Amino acid sequence: MQKFTRFRFLFAVLLFSSLLFIDSCDKKCDDNLPPTGPGEPEINKCTKLHPIVFIHGFLASGDTWANQVMRFTSNGYCENLLYAYDWNSVGGGTDQAALDAFIDTVLARTGAKQVDLVGHSAGGGYGYSYCSDTTRAKKVAHYVHVASSSQTSAAGSNDEVPTMNISSAGDAVAGVTTITGASNIELINKDHYQVATSEETFVELYKFFNNGEAPFTSAIKLQRDITVSGKALTLGENAPHNGATIHIYEVNPDNGSRLNASPDFTLTADAKGMWGPQKVKTNTKYEFEVISNVSGDRVIHYYREGFTHTNPLVYLRTIPTSGLAGTLLASLSDNDNQSVLAVFTANQATVAGRDSLLVDNVVLSTTTITPAANTVIAMFLFDGNNNQHSDFTVPGFFSVLTTFLTARDMYFQTSAPTTIPLRFNGRNLFVPNLKSHTDGVMVAVFD
Repeated sequence: MQKFTRFRFLFAVLLFSSLLFIDSCDKKCDDNLPPTGPGEPEINKCTKLHPIVFIHGFLASGDTWANQVMRFTSNGYCENLLYAYDWNSVGGGTDQAALDAFIDTVLARTGAKQVDLVGHSAGGGYGYSYCSDTTRAKKVAHYVHVASSSQTSAAGSNDEVPTMNISSAGDAVAGVTTITGASNIELINKDHYQVATSEETFVELYKFFNNGEAPFTSAIKLQRDITVSGKALTLGENAPHNGATIHIYEVNPDNGSRLNASPDFTLTADAKGMWGPQKVKTNTKYEFEVISNVSGDRVIHYYREGFTHTNPLVYLRTIPTSGLAGTLLASLSDNDNQSVLAVFTANQATVAGRDSLLVDNVVLSTTTITPAANTVIAMFLFDGNNNQHSDFTVPGFFSVLTTFLTARDMYFQTSAPTTIPLRFNGRNLFVPNLKSHTDGVMVAVFD
């Protein structure tokens, strides 16, 4: 009990501080940058537009911004103008020198003189603090504070950076916030994650960055020829997996089984965890199998909805063996008598009364499991009691969590092959009942 209390206190401190400003140095400046083609700097194809740098929040990664990046490219932005900055949000602190070096590299690559900067939640505190230095502020054409803390002035040491603040009364984490001297936008009934990922936010971003001009569309344009790329990294710390093997399998959309015994594609993550790009079929369901080259790491299987647009931010998280996230996830079952399944709703929370989530025909979008106050983005499902029975209690260290991640005791048998159906807000995914020790952990992603 005393150990749980200490862990709960640590998590509460980290969550609270994630909305504030923490300064420390722990990260190399170029870990987030995609590789360039031959010759530096890269030629900017969109010379009249500022590059955009997106900063994610607590426990998140750069793929927070995947849909917004695809919306920008659907409206004429070149891919070389859009960058997601990854950082360790569960203990690394907000390293201003690393972010500054990252922005300098973006400017050098694009030939631009300034970036547009966007920060979500803890990333909002990071971005706002970055602008507090006069030299750094000169590199920022516009700053957008998304679902983060209220501030008494616009960004910049002298309030000189044009600033927009976006919040929502439906956000159970940050709520409605204001920044004096900024353009304050209040969205209707958007949860903490939707304030970053929604179409409404995209429209406001686009107009703010383009002198009030509205985008041609807020939808993600359907493309015939598409590629996917991204990163293999650890959950929470966002440490890259150098040398991780990524197998991509096309799967049967009706049961999640592989269409072929051999992978359709095999890729290797580089020193920054980056993999791809890989050409894939439009509107086709795939499994991404991530095999770390670190002894003892568990294999992870990602099951994705079909891609409709080139996506450079397909992130494949693995389970860390240390730190806050590692301690938390160490309680996941690891035996062949059951499957371990995580459900990740990538662009919103699951909120009881608003959303519908069924796994193996069991309703999990209840006021007990997914209350609005908890902003549940990811849910781990496994038989924590090892009694081959689902009692839907909260297993292990997951009992200390109140926000973003949760878990429930739910048993999936592995004595005979079968399919586990998932349904979220009318959309279906199917996964096989893999053995959690021999085969690994499954993650079903609803984009």
